Amino acid sequence: MSSIEILKALFLGAVEGFTEFLPVSSTGHLLLIGHFIGFESKGKSFEILVQLGAILAILLVYSGKLIAIARALPTSERARHFVKNVLVAFLPAMVLGGLFGGVIKGVLFNPLIVCVMLVLGGLLLIVIDDLPLEARYHDVMDLPTMTALKIGAIQCLAMIPGVSRSGATIVGAMAMGADKRTAAEFSFFLAMPTMAGAFGYDLLKNYKNLDWNDGMLIVVGFAAAFVSGLIVVRGFLGFVSKHGFLPFAWWRIIVGLAGLAGLFVYG
Repeated sequence: MSSIEILKALFLGAVEGFTEFLPVSSTGHLLLIGHFIGFESKGKSFEILVQLGAILAILLVYSGKLIAIARALPTSERARHFVKNVLVAFLPAMVLGGLFGGVIKGVLFNPLIVCVMLVLGGLLLIVIDDLPLEARYHDVMDLPTMTALKIGAIQCLAMIPGVSRSGATIVGAMAMGADKRTAAEFSFFLAMPTMAGAFGYDLLKNYKNLDWNDGMLIVVGFAAAFVSGLIVVRGFLGFVSKHGFLPFAWWRIIVGLAGLAGLFVYG
C-alpha cells in the first residue's frame, strides 16, 4: 500500500463525509472522482463501507436526541410513532437493496450515469426550491406513517448513483408537506438504518475478497468521513433553513457537466 493510495483514500473519505448528508450524491462523487484519480476498490466496496464514518458522525451529533427517544419509548406514544416511522421508511430500501444490490453495483455504478443524474437532479432541485409548497409538518416526530413509507420508497431512487439519498428523501418529504428543516432532519434519521444496512450487507457479501491493504484504505477513508461528516451535520440544517437548495442544485449541475466533459476528453 503506497502513500499515494493512502492520500487517495483520505481524500475520498473526506468527500464522502462532506457529501453524504447534502443533496449532491456522495456515492456519485466517489465514483466520479475515483474514476479520474485512478482509485479502484474491489467490488466497489470502499464506496459503501467508508459510509460507516458518516454513520458514526450522525449518531454522535444526534446521540442526545436518540437517548431521549429510547428512554421515552415505554411511556410515549409519540416516541414509538417516530421509531415506527423510521423503520417503515427503511423497509423499501432494505428489500430492494437485498434483492438487487449486486445488479445495482455491477450495472449502475458507472461514471456516465453519475454525471447525467447529477445534472438532472440539479435541475429538479431548482424547480423544487422555487415551488410554493405548503408545509404542514414542522416536527420530525409528527409525520404520518404513510408519509414516512412514501419517503422510504422515494429513497430507493438513490440506488442509482448520482441521484442522492438525502436529496431524494428531502425532496420527497417536502413534496408531502414537511418544511425544509423537518425534511432534512427526517433524512438524517433515515440515514442511520439505511446506511448501516448497506454497510452490513456489503461487508457480509465481500469481506472474503478484501485483503489487509483494502481494510487499511477503508479505515483511512472511514476516519476522514467521520470528521468531515461531523462538520456538515452540525451546520446543514441551519444552512438549508436559511438558503434553501439552490446552491446544491448548481453544484450538481457544474460537477455533472464537468464530469461529462472529462469523460468526453479523457474517457
